[in-house]
Parts: sequence; structure tokens; C-alpha cells
Amino acid sequence: MQSRYALVRRAFGLMFLTAAATAAPVPVPSAPQLGARSYLLYDYHTGQILTAKDPEVPQPPASLTKIMTAYVAFDALKKGELKLDEEITISAEAWRTGGSRSFIDPAKPVPVEVLVHGVLTQSGNDATLALAEHMAGTETAFADLMNAHAKRLGLTQTHFVNSHGLPADDHYSSPLDMAHLAAATIRDFPDYYPWYALKSFTWNNITQPNRNRLLFWDKSVDGLKTGYTEAAGYCLVTSAQREDMRLIAVIMGSASDRSRFQEAQALFNWGFRFYETHRLYPAGEKRTDAPVFGGQESSVPLGLAEDAYITVPRGKYAELAASVEVAPRLTAPVAKGSAQGTLRVKLGDEVLMERPLVALADVGEGNIFRRAIDAARLWWQE
Repeated sequence: MQSRYALVRRAFGLMFLTAAATAAPVPVPSAPQLGARSYLLYDYHTGQILTAKDPEVPQPPASLTKIMTAYVAFDALKKGELKLDEEITISAEAWRTGGSRSFIDPAKPVPVEVLVHGVLTQSGNDATLALAEHMAGTETAFADLMNAHAKRLGLTQTHFVNSHGLPADDHYSSPLDMAHLAAATIRDFPDYYPWYALKSFTWNNITQPNRNRLLFWDKSVDGLKTGYTEAAGYCLVTSAQREDMRLIAVIMGSASDRSRFQEAQALFNWGFRFYETHRLYPAGEKRTDAPVFGGQESSVPLGLAEDAYITVPRGKYAELAASVEVAPRLTAPVAKGSAQGTLRVKLGDEVLMERPLVALADVGEGNIFRRAIDAARLWWQE
């Protein structure tokens, strides 16, 4: 009697190792110990947390809230529900909003595009509230939209009650949720994400620099957002890409304006120096074949539904080992996209990645003659 799964180890599973650099591994020192209340360094492609302190503890997000405000606006722009050239009349309430401002004039309609830049670059609370009111009628209704997106994205330690992040009861998020939100922004809106890298924006004859100073310090940094209130402390969500590796740093509750940037820079320098991320296999590429009994075809190609990335300490890539488990008795019909096996990648005894192998094609039932032959084959294997 055969085991439930047949273990397959083939050359294709190790092909990515032969292309790896053969340099000696770089010892990974301890991660930087930061003074911020909580923080996280997150690999965009793999979702791996390289280092963290209290990453799932909810706390006031201050203007990091505006990352979700922008996400909702980007989603509406992508769907055609919002137009960049739409002109918005600014309410008195939006104009009077305290904190950071875009200095919009309630006597003059303002295009949506200007308000979006007011949110991203200037962190204007007036622009943020004006955009929220235009999109949902009231800020309360807009917060409902924000929370619906948060739920869809799996942000389990997040709840919004306003669009700008000024202090409010029951308004909170966590470093991990903020990392997930930043990753979703980069992934879902490649046409709009580059706006986060704009270093200044001028409106009403007033030029304001981007508050994310890392854009000026580190050319690999291309977003996202700062935040500050007395309760939240100094906060920052930012991302950098060096070669094919992208990291997201989240700092919440730092002691000063400057320290949040220094802390994020320390995380980036450590992460990029001592880790590397590789795409092992592209989505939709055949990794192996699985035999099919009673089908129009005798086998079905298996591969990955999504690109497979992995993050490892530098110099350890050549030590990875891949294996495939495939169900030994697939019986037609087999539906394209159905999981029919497992790909595992290990470093030593540690499993770093496990992904389902899915059928890359449909295999329908064969004719009576084919099914009879395969039934006999199955009988002899018992």
C-alpha cells in the first residue's frame, strides 16, 4: 500500500540553488534595539518579520491613519468612482481642522489630485477631511469605508473613527497592521504609490516639504507617511528597495522627530546588510507533473499560483533544499487551480516556506477504454 503522499525530489527543486552566490555566509548580528514604544521590520515580498518589538499591540496611529485614507481614495480612483480633476468645495469644518494643514481656501474649489497630494506630502488634516467628506458625505461614513477595507485586508488590530488621525477614542492600529497596509498600497496601486516619494508640494503659493526625511537621506526610500500626536509619539511607516529586495519599517511611539528616522534607517541598514530576498519560482511555471488516473491526459502539470519569494541570511541561499510532495493517485476530473501537492523549502531543519502546488490545467475524464485500463493499473498497485 502506498503512502498518502509520494515524496518527489528532483533536480528542478534545487535549480535555484545553482545560481546562488557562493560567498561565505555573513554572520547575522543582533537586530538594533530601538527606543521606540514598538516597531517592526517587514519583508514586502515574503511577509517575513525580520525583527520587531510589540508588533501586534494596538496604539494611536496619529497621521499614519492617512495611509488608509489614501488607500480608500486610490481604490476609488482605480475603479473610476473618483476623478483626479473633480473639483471639491471645501467645507467650513474641513477648513477649520487643526494640526498640520494644506492651507486650502474654502472660497475656491480644489481638484481631487491636489487634495491627494495634500494628504500624502503635506499631511494636511484639512485636505484629508475634505477628501473624506467628498467621497462619503460625512467623516463617520468615510470611517466605515476605512474599516471595511481594514477588515478585507485582514487588519485585526485596527479600527478607525476619523480620516486624519487626530486623537479619538477607539481609534488605533498596530505596527504589523500598518506594515500590511503599506504592503497592500504598494501591491494594489503601482500607479499611485510613487506619489509618496514626492519631496515637496505647492498649493496656494505655499510650498511644504515631505515630512518623511528619509526621502532626502536615503535614495532607496520611496514612501510612506509620518505621524505625531502627544499620545502616539513620533511615528513613521516607510519603505525602501535595494535591488530586488523591499523592506517596510514601522516605528510607533518614538521619542523625537529625528529619532524615528534614525531608528528606521538603522533597521533598513541592518536588514539589507544581513538578509537577502530571492524569487525562487514564478507563478504558473510547471514545477512537476502528477499522474492522473482515468483522465483524458495521463498527467497534469503542477506549479504555484503566486510567485514564491524567500528571505534568508546573506550567504545562506546555497544551503536551501527544496522538496515536493504530490498526491500519488489523482483521479480525473482534476480542476485547474486545485491544490494537488506541496512545495517545501528548508534551511537545515527549519521549514522556511511551504506553498501548495496547484494544477495548471484541467484534466477531464477519459473515455471508457482509458478508465478501464487505469482501473486495472490501480487494482494491481493495491
